[in-house]
Parts: sequence; structure tokens; C-alpha cells
Amino acid sequence: METPKVFESEYRFCLILWEHEPIKSSELVNLCRDQLGWKPTTTYTVIKRLSERGVLKNENTIVSSLVTKDEVQAAEINEMVEKTFEGSLPAFVAAFTKHQKLSEEEIDAVQAMIDRYRKGETE
Repeated sequence: METPKVFESEYRFCLILWEHEPIKSSELVNLCRDQLGWKPTTTYTVIKRLSERGVLKNENTIVSSLVTKDEVQAAEINEMVEKTFEGSLPAFVAAFTKHQKLSEEEIDAVQAMIDRYRKGETE
């Protein structure tokens, strides 16, 4: 199943949801008011929209996610690499490292990921 698209403001909403789920919709309204400055109607509209797209479910006023943060982030990265770098991960990494200084620890972490991938380890 393809991960549904989550837009910028929806993602900020999802960050709150993932941190507190499962959560009553009224509590989510209060958190969105405090953290995002949203009116209750905005929060309920986003809940409805994300529910229709299969990102979350709202059953008996309890809201919980149907997709994980990792799934949403991976889908976003895949879309960006496909659209901006014609699907080339090396081109993405080259562009990123050209403008972003990596620490030795970050380089070691990336190398460890590559080594695990080569060994067939996915986690």
C-alpha cells in the first residue's frame, strides 16, 4: 500500500498526534491550539481530511494514526529524490553533501548504514 501524501501543516499536526496517540479529539484540539495556534475548526478539518486519505482514524472521538512517522518521511524523501534528482540517490547525496558539512560521526553513521545494507540487514 502506498503511503498517503501528508502536506507541511498536516505533518506538524501528525507530529503532535504521533507523540500523544491514541488521543481524544478534544485533547488534540487543545494541543493544536497551544502548539500550532489553530482554531478548533481547523483541527477538526485536518482530522477529517487525513481520515479520508487513510492517514489516521477517528473512532468514537479517539484519534490514532494509520501510518508511522517513518513511513511518511520515507515517502516524502522518495518523492523528492524521484522528482528533483530523477530517482538517483547518488545525485541526491552529492547535492546534499556539497552544501552541508557532515561531521565525522555523521559520516561514520552513514557508512554503517551502507555496510548494513550491503550485508542484507534492513534495520
